Amino acid sequence: MRHETLGTLRVSAVGLGCMGMSEFYGAADRTESLRTLHRALELGVSFLDTADAYGPHENERLISLVLRGQRGAVTLATKFGIKRDPDNPSVRSLDGSPKYVQRACDASLTRLDTDYIDLYYLHRVDPAVPIEETVGAMARLIEQGKVRHLGLSEVSATTLRRGHAEHPITAVQSEYSLWTRDPEDDVLPACRELGVGFVPYSPVGRGFLTGHITSPDDFAADDFRRSSPRFMGENFQRNLDLVAIVRTMALAKECTPSQLALAWLLAQGAGIVPIPGTKRVKYLEENAASVHVPMGADERQALSDAFPRDVASGDRYAPAGMATVAR
Repeated sequence: MRHETLGTLRVSAVGLGCMGMSEFYGAADRTESLRTLHRALELGVSFLDTADAYGPHENERLISLVLRGQRGAVTLATKFGIKRDPDNPSVRSLDGSPKYVQRACDASLTRLDTDYIDLYYLHRVDPAVPIEETVGAMARLIEQGKVRHLGLSEVSATTLRRGHAEHPITAVQSEYSLWTRDPEDDVLPACRELGVGFVPYSPVGRGFLTGHITSPDDFAADDFRRSSPRFMGENFQRNLDLVAIVRTMALAKECTPSQLALAWLLAQGAGIVPIPGTKRVKYLEENAASVHVPMGADERQALSDAFPRDVASGDRYAPAGMATVAR
């Protein structure tokens, strides 16, 4: 596995999104998830991404089992800021207050059973708290030795600049893929201007660009994609037609559709590190191999032309979720 740099943080060129090992994409197999995590480290996929909201809390506890005896081999990223009601986890609120920053970090450190977090993100911006106050409190975690680098997730270019002025931001994490190219408008240029890395989540379109999903019936009853606009009604078929383009181009290139989608992201320039999520060894190995898929300028442009801005049908979240992004 080759490496890439996010700001001043050196990480594996492809990371592993761990959310689905605990929630959101149907039932998870804990044994297979642990096999996947250990296999990731064997392959050099050492940049692991989690959050306190995943589970909630259970995903961090799962990651702790892999950190034992191997902490130095892992670049660990987690997030805070989304609070879920213990009695009804579907009820959520945002908290970026300085007091909560400290409490959330301490709780994550306990669950992860580690002394430090390599990259600590604000998961979503709290509109009630100036970003300078939140980032300032996060910076104090660095002074305390609990955190080494700071990140922001789903922020606007303006918020990134304000936060970065308070304390250097190492990385911004946002959804970015062939069918979600919004970051190219303002956020990616701002990252490059400031020397901030960029971490695309859902880089294969929440699994849609893999070509494995052909019907809404492929989703488990508790899979959140059943309520995601891009996977509902007429949007599903319109987006499925896009997947056919990826499959055809991947076949010509003798790689899988997901590898092609990831290779396109990796060819967008330095400082971009996708974190495809999976809970199975098979797909982890496939994703990791994307670093070996060549992507020439003409091929990259052909894919970009096939997937212009706003080509996907439907928003990427329901209205409540869309209200929390790009703040």
